[in-house]
Amino acid sequence: MEIVAHGIDLVDCPRIEQMIQRHGERFIKRVFTDTEQAYAGANKNEVEKLAGRFAAKEAILKLVGTGWRGKIAWTDIEIINNAAGQPEVTLGGEVKKIARKLGIKHISVSITHTANFAIASAVALATKEQHQ
Repeated sequence: MEIVAHGIDLVDCPRIEQMIQRHGERFIKRVFTDTEQAYAGANKNEVEKLAGRFAAKEAILKLVGTGWRGKIAWTDIEIINNAAGQPEVTLGGEVKKIARKLGIKHISVSITHTANFAIASAVALATKEQHQ
């Protein structure tokens, strides 16, 4: 496996909080899967957790080279933590199709946040044969 793409994104946590206040459940359901919502809701710093996942989704859209457009849905990308607490990426829908075309076999993501900012970095891995 080799690294074939990288994406990074920085999110202002108060901006995400404003979006939630302004658009409520409509925003949350449009952007986050039920599992992501449950994870964030179980934490005292819910907005930071949501902002981190938002940043991760943006970073992944950058690494596949599309940005958010066309048939892509925010929920095509799901970020859930494994038993060790490490975030893992699951793709679906249009984003999964694009990643497959690019030969991407795995996306590794790292997220960190404070009360003010969330940042995520995503790295796409592919087998050498498929990427050439």
